[in-house]
Amino acid sequence: MKKIVKITAKTFGAIVGVLIIITVAFMGLSPQFGGKHSKEDIKRYKASGHYEAGKFQNLIPTPMDMNLRNMVSGIKDYVAGVPRKKPDFDLPVVKVDSINLEENNNIDRLIWFGHSAFLLQLDGKNILIDPMLGESPAPHPALGTKRFNSELPIEIENLPKLDAIVISHDHYDHLDYDSIKILKEKTDRFFVPLGVGAHLESWGINADDIKEHNWWDETEFKEIKLVFTPSRHFSGRGLTDNSSTLWGSWVLKGKTKNIYFSGDSGYGPHFKEIGEKYGPFDFAMMECGQYNEKWANIHMTPEETTQASIDLETKVMMPIHWGSFALSLHALDDPVLRVTKKAKELELPITVPKIGEEILLDKIDVSLNEWWK
Repeated sequence: MKKIVKITAKTFGAIVGVLIIITVAFMGLSPQFGGKHSKEDIKRYKASGHYEAGKFQNLIPTPMDMNLRNMVSGIKDYVAGVPRKKPDFDLPVVKVDSINLEENNNIDRLIWFGHSAFLLQLDGKNILIDPMLGESPAPHPALGTKRFNSELPIEIENLPKLDAIVISHDHYDHLDYDSIKILKEKTDRFFVPLGVGAHLESWGINADDIKEHNWWDETEFKEIKLVFTPSRHFSGRGLTDNSSTLWGSWVLKGKTKNIYFSGDSGYGPHFKEIGEKYGPFDFAMMECGQYNEKWANIHMTPEETTQASIDLETKVMMPIHWGSFALSLHALDDPVLRVTKKAKELELPITVPKIGEEILLDKIDVSLNEWWK
């Protein structure tokens, strides 16, 4: 009996050892994990005013409370699951005509790809925001949840020539290696937070085509003003690079339209400060999904999303960060049901378009057809 136990223990140890070797090799060799930061990079990060002890810091204390007890509890919750977490049918997707995008790019509009990915056509410029257009927001499809829809509004290869790609932070559901690999040849410029340039350079993008930003940095690009503004979140693509790059939100201001994109964020006073400095906004794309009480400081509840939109002084709000992936423990429609209810209470105009449905910025449709049902 002792011999059997001894052999079993050895076998188990060998399996664990092999798994560790495979994991280390995968993380070391896979381009998905991005680039490394040089000593010169670290000097720049320290000069930002938001970098301490090898990590970027939020403006206010933001504990994630992911202690061992919460981690074990979270794993149990994921195993147990929640009702209606994923749809049992393909959500409706409006197909987009590439010729229409090319010929009518003088129309100010947005097209939602689900989650937080958008194509913005503003003043004749094509700007892609947080293009996670892949199958799964993970370093490997086997490690992540699958996209709810079997197809996108338009295939990546058929997107028009891009003036810019704008990134909020380096998490997999916002920065996708496979998408960037296809898009890099048709994109003029990349606007990213501090540190994210290292990922893009490791993926073959010329450093001259990348512009990194600290919070409150302003850039004029082809007559469009871009401002990288704070959010309350974190970053990282591997096991050891937590908060090694900055995260944030974006203001995109054209000749007549003023747009805000929240990226990922917990609620905080930064929304009011952004509104005071750069508002009011004609339209705001606001994180509203993948929340949980265990990480309440880094992802807003729908009620907080509504209040943050009012803090920003936005005329119309759209809830994002839902509708494509199950990354938390709430029902698929929980974000949209709660946020529309709260927006009605606070008299905040809200729009919830189908994936692929164009949002015309001159005449935003605020009627709700409850397509998610």
